[in-house]
Amino acid sequence: MYYLGVDLGGTNIAIGLVDEKFKIVSKDKVPTGASRPVSDIMDDMAALCKSIVERAGITFDDVAYAGIAAPGSIDPENGCVRYANNIKMTNYPMAEELKKRLPVKKVLLENDANAAALAEAKAGAGKGCSDLVMITLGTGVGGGIVIGGKLYSGFNYSGAELGHTVIEVGGRPCTCGRNGCFEAYSSATGLINMTKEKMTNEVDSLMWDLAGDNLENVNGRTAFDAAKQGDKAAKEVVDMYIKYLACGLTNMVNIFQPQVLCIGGGVCGEGDYLLKPLIKTIRRWEYGGATQTQFSQIKIAELGNDAGIIGAAALGM
Repeated sequence: MYYLGVDLGGTNIAIGLVDEKFKIVSKDKVPTGASRPVSDIMDDMAALCKSIVERAGITFDDVAYAGIAAPGSIDPENGCVRYANNIKMTNYPMAEELKKRLPVKKVLLENDANAAALAEAKAGAGKGCSDLVMITLGTGVGGGIVIGGKLYSGFNYSGAELGHTVIEVGGRPCTCGRNGCFEAYSSATGLINMTKEKMTNEVDSLMWDLAGDNLENVNGRTAFDAAKQGDKAAKEVVDMYIKYLACGLTNMVNIFQPQVLCIGGGVCGEGDYLLKPLIKTIRRWEYGGATQTQFSQIKIAELGNDAGIIGAAALGM
C-alpha cells in the first residue's frame, strides 16, 4: 500500500506518495497562495494529490489514506483546524474537505510540528526508537513529542508547545505574551536579535563586514561565520546562544528522558560546531550527571523538508 502525505505550509503545498518503508516514491509542490479562500487551497491540494498518484502509475485503490500536516491548533480526532494564523482558518474541517475531493478511504490531520517529530521517530534521527522529542529552531521554536511510538499532544491536542517554556524569568518578550521563553532566545529570530545587539556595541566586529555594514542583512549564520574566523564578539554571541539552547534542551531531557532528542532548523547546518559544545553543556547540566549509565542521544534531524510529507503519511501507520 501507499500513503499520501500532504505538508501544508504558508508558502507551498508539498505532497508526496510514501511507501510502507517511509520512502517517498514521488513528490511535487505548488504555491499555497495563503491569502486565497481556503476552498481554493483545498482544490489545488486535491489536484496535486491526483496528479502524483497518476504519475506513479497506480490508482487510489492502492492508497490507504491521505494525511495532512497543517500549521496551527489542530484537533486530529475530528480532522479540524481549530485556528491557524498564516492561512486564515477557524474550526475548519480540513480532513473532511479533502476527502470530499478525493476517492480515498480516509483523511488524517495533524499539526505540522507533531508530524515532523513522528517522521523523525519513524524514519529519521530516531528510527528504531519508541521515545523521541524534536525541537525545531526556526522563526520560533517548535516541538513534537513521541512516546511509545505515538504522538503526545495533551488531552486537548494543544500540548508540546515546548518553545513556550520559560528559561529566563522576566526576560525577552515572546510572541505568546510571556517573557523569557525558550523561543525568544533559541529560535533563529532570537539568534539574530542577539547578533544585532552585540554588533551595535562592537562597531569593529567582523560581523559588520559579513552583513555589509547593514543590520538588516544579519541572519542566523552571521555570528557563527564570524566566530569561525576568530571574531571575539561573534564568539560571545555564539557561546551565549548555545548556553540558552542547552538550557532549554536540558529541560526537555530532564522532563522526558527520551531515547533521542533531535533538533532541526537552519542553525543545525553548523553541524559539530554547534552540536559538540551543546552536548557537552547538556551532559554537565542534566539531572543525574555523570552518575547516569544511559543518556538521551542528542542528534540533528535527518529528514529536512521531507519530514512534513513523511510524518503526514505516517499518521495511521
